[in-house]
Amino acid sequence: MEKNEPTRIDTGVGGLNDILSGGLPSGQMYLLEGDPGTGKTTLAMQFIIAGVRAGKKALYITLSESRAELENSARSHGWDTGELPIAEFVPAEASLNPEQQYTVFHPSEVELAATIQKLTQLIEEVKPDCLVIDSLSELRLLAAETMRYRRQLLALKHFFAGRDTTVLLLDDRTAEGSDMQLQSIAHGVVRLEKLQRSYGVTRRRVEVIKLRGSAYREGFHDYTIQRGGLAVYPRLIANEHETVFDGERITSHLPALDQMFGGGINRGSSTLLIGPSGSGKSTLATVYAYAAAKRGERAIMYVFDEVLRTAQDRAEGLGIPVREEIAKGTLAMSQIDPAGLSPGEFTWQIRQDVERRDTRVVVIDSLNGFLMSMPGEHDLSLHLHELLAFLNQKGIVTFLIYTQHGLIGGMQTEVDVSYLSDTVVLLRYFEAQGNIRQALSVVKQRVGQHERSLRELRMNEGGIEIGEPLADFQGVLTGVPNLAMPIERED
Repeated sequence: MEKNEPTRIDTGVGGLNDILSGGLPSGQMYLLEGDPGTGKTTLAMQFIIAGVRAGKKALYITLSESRAELENSARSHGWDTGELPIAEFVPAEASLNPEQQYTVFHPSEVELAATIQKLTQLIEEVKPDCLVIDSLSELRLLAAETMRYRRQLLALKHFFAGRDTTVLLLDDRTAEGSDMQLQSIAHGVVRLEKLQRSYGVTRRRVEVIKLRGSAYREGFHDYTIQRGGLAVYPRLIANEHETVFDGERITSHLPALDQMFGGGINRGSSTLLIGPSGSGKSTLATVYAYAAAKRGERAIMYVFDEVLRTAQDRAEGLGIPVREEIAKGTLAMSQIDPAGLSPGEFTWQIRQDVERRDTRVVVIDSLNGFLMSMPGEHDLSLHLHELLAFLNQKGIVTFLIYTQHGLIGGMQTEVDVSYLSDTVVLLRYFEAQGNIRQALSVVKQRVGQHERSLRELRMNEGGIEIGEPLADFQGVLTGVPNLAMPIERED
């Protein structure tokens, strides 16, 4: 830690600590804002429990939910309610007891002053290191007037000045318009958002709006609410993960296939397998993943479009005994539901597999499924660029599978991702002698020489075969080839 670097307070959420460069600078007042249902209370409880476990004095002041409601919420996450010191404030105006209703004075004049006085007295007695006030919307209602409300917040800020208390103020953003003055009062602002989708789970994301005098990761970061609290997935920045690795090539158990790549596929590169449905894209990726597993290198396949059992049965039927390697732990297959997964969470899963499990080959089957989990095509390209750059810098061999629309002839794609890949393999159906056959070609490879011919791909119970170059045909990529006329050469 540098000499002038402030002490950091654990937020209780590892991913958020990463975004905040280690946590919240201590002794300051922060605003945590978000619409109802974004997880503000859950995050605030994690903050308090982390403080208690670190041996700090902590206090959770609730103005909205009751103690019983908070304790039930804590138990639903598996937390010990004894680690959650709660002070419950119920303003008299919120009571149904007629004796507690004010008739002479305006309620805002009595309730706000009394509530603030009780708050400050309690804080003076406890002297907490970590404090949560949940929520500001109750104080806003008590104040009735915007000016009185903001003056009280300024008074609270001056009250905490010099007390070395890290304060988290919760706000549900129910006030009309954006309260920019409230954001200006706070030392830092963290916003939780949820984005509704037409199908599938709600996507949630967090953004640090400001953090005075401290560096942090800008932009949006996906998060989920699960048993145990919020799980935040920091946005991937590839430049932070540069590593040194051997620039060798990896091979399959098919020499003709390796020959098409000039001897194999480079480590630290991405290969796009593109073609119509059923043309053999997943099978070719499985060949390389299985070959890596047989060498003792861990490989993983993220499957969006198929049931795992179907994918494994297909591979076994082609003579690729993937279940043996899965049992050994050298090969893994993970079922991905695009309707229940955010891009940030998927990227985080890949990162954990690479960094914690030493995975060397990654297959994403397919980008069409990944596209469905994205809010827009532009975001897809940005996510893929950072993900592929990260994997390349780690020396990972990545296979991306993309299904084009159509079967014969010209193909269409929803988004062009070929420029993101180091190598592009094109697969096509073509008609010849009354049969539907399959062809593949390496059309791009950034590093090293590669074969520019088209070869036939044959898949049957006997396994996978890569045929000789289709030198006798022309127009194979159109789907309807013709026998090529021999070229006369002058002596």
